[in-house]
Amino acid sequence: MGLFDRITRLIKANLNDLVSKAEDPEKILEQAILDMQEDLVQLRQAVAQAIANQKRNEQQYNQNQSQANQWEARAKLALQKGDETLAREALQRKKSYTETANAIKLTLDQQAGQVDALKRNLIQLESKISEAKTKKNMLKARAQAAKANEQLQGLLGNINPSGATAAFERMEEKVSLMEARSQAASELTGNDFENQFAALEASSDVDAELEALKASLSPASVPPSLPPGYTTATNTAPVDDELEKLKKELDKL
Repeated sequence: MGLFDRITRLIKANLNDLVSKAEDPEKILEQAILDMQEDLVQLRQAVAQAIANQKRNEQQYNQNQSQANQWEARAKLALQKGDETLAREALQRKKSYTETANAIKLTLDQQAGQVDALKRNLIQLESKISEAKTKKNMLKARAQAAKANEQLQGLLGNINPSGATAAFERMEEKVSLMEARSQAASELTGNDFENQFAALEASSDVDAELEALKASLSPASVPPSLPPGYTTATNTAPVDDELEKLKKELDKL
């Protein structure tokens, strides 16, 4: 293959590709149906013309056949009158009309076949146009669905699923962190309440023990008064020492 042939084929291929891309199925189908309807109009005109010719030839055939019959009757009348020459002339006229009628009859037979064929073609074309209209509507719906799907796929192609998933994961992690903080705050608040109640309970125990200690040191437990002139200094020395010892231990705490 020469260089020129390859270039020519390449150009044709590119042109065909451009034409194919530029074709709109809906417009192409509409134009095809319009062309078929124009053919239908022409075919109807052809059928109508053929039928008109057939009718005219039938009239001519009937007229010639009638003339042939009439001249035959005249020939019989001339023979009855004894005029053989006139009868012969009448038969000659009959022959001319009969030949013309026979020729027209051949034409009528041919026209009958042609008219029948044209009528069948007309019916077939009408049926094809009806089918084409139905198919056009179906293909139009399919083309619209295909365009809509193509647009949808284009929109879906512009969506980044990984980015959306990552955003959801980040938000889920953030919500989990917020929940953890809320739970920790609740636990801390609960512990504070427990510490306060524990402090109150400990204070109550100490107060109870203090009251018990006070009761043990009530005047009823103090020894009877000594006679005048006697002091308790010698008796309270051990108690004072014990108190001092207790204060020192408390100071160490």
